[in-house]
Parts: sequence; C-alpha cells; structure tokens
Amino acid sequence: MMVIFQKGGPVMYPLLVCSIIALTVIIERFLFWAGEDMRRNQGLVDEVLELCQKGDWNRVKEKVMGSKDFVIRILVSGILHREFSMTKAMEAAASEEIKRMRRFMSMLDTMITVAPLLGIFGTVIGIISSFELLGSAGIEHPQAVTAGIAQALITTAAGLAIAILSVLPYNYFNSRVEDAALTIEKYATSLEIVYEKLASQEQVEEESV
Repeated sequence: MMVIFQKGGPVMYPLLVCSIIALTVIIERFLFWAGEDMRRNQGLVDEVLELCQKGDWNRVKEKVMGSKDFVIRILVSGILHREFSMTKAMEAAASEEIKRMRRFMSMLDTMITVAPLLGIFGTVIGIISSFELLGSAGIEHPQAVTAGIAQALITTAAGLAIAILSVLPYNYFNSRVEDAALTIEKYATSLEIVYEKLASQEQVEEESV
C-alpha cells in the first residue's frame, strides 16, 4: 500500500486526508445511531400518549423523567407548551433533533464530491508529466511514458474508492434521518389529536355543568 501511495504522487496526501475525514464521520454516525437505537423506548411513548389522553400530566412528568428517547423529548416539549402553542413547540424541538441527526453529513457529502475530483486532478497532472517525459525521452522509450500514465491513474482509482465506500453509509444515514422524521411526525400528530380530543371533552363537560 505504501508503494502504491508513493507512486500516486503529491495528490495522494489530500486524498488521504479525505479518507480519514470520511472514515471518522462514518464511525461517529454509526455510533450515534447505535446509541439512539439503544435509547429508544417505544413502550414509554405509547404509555405517554395514553396518559395524555387521560389528562394525567403529573404522571407523564414522572414517567418521562430521565428518558433520552428523541421522540419523548419532542412530546414533552409539546406537553410543556400545550396551553400556548403545542404544535410550534414540537416543530422547534423536532428541528433541533433533525439538526443533531444530520450533524457532519454535509462534511461527508463534501468528501464524496471532492475525492473523485482530486483523483482526476492527480491523473491530469500525471499525464502532463508523462507527455513532458515523452518530449524529452522520445518515442524510442514508450515504457517510461506508459509507466507514468499508470501511476497517474492511481489517484483516480483512490478518489473513486473513497467516494464509493462513503456513499453507501451516507445514503444509509440519510434514510435513518428520514425514518426518524416520519416517526416524529407520526407521534407529534398523535399527541395533537389526543390533546384536541381531551380539550373538546373538557369543554363539553364545562358546558353541561
């Protein structure tokens, strides 16, 4: 690997930086989503909605204490602001959660774009050097030129490898964010419906009295 790296020329160094950044982001995001999966508590989410349907807000407060489930955090934000603007409170909380889930994704996207371009740049530089060598060595020594072109193509291969190996986890992380957004929307809407139903029942009871 070191021999191939050295043959690739100076452009291999920025490509190495790109690969390190991409790998770091991929590992960090995998650990992030593994942690989110461990913190998810579907049973608690369902229980909170049931308690909200009864209007037992004190019990809800006791149940959610210490929970790190992102859905619970958003529901709690809506519950705390239920008398003012539950929807806007949950939208603001959801935006923060989505932003946290998309952390470093733009950096990974940049590496996917930049790595192949650097590879092509390195190849172009290598081909220029090969033609300069052809002008000085002449056509009598074509092996020197073909060897130079072969070395130049190493950077393109390296850039494409970085992009290909990065785009798969990038798409996976994007799909996780989309799934999380749909989950948030689902339970936020459920809470709004439950609260509106509870409010209408209380209004009917007050009118009957």
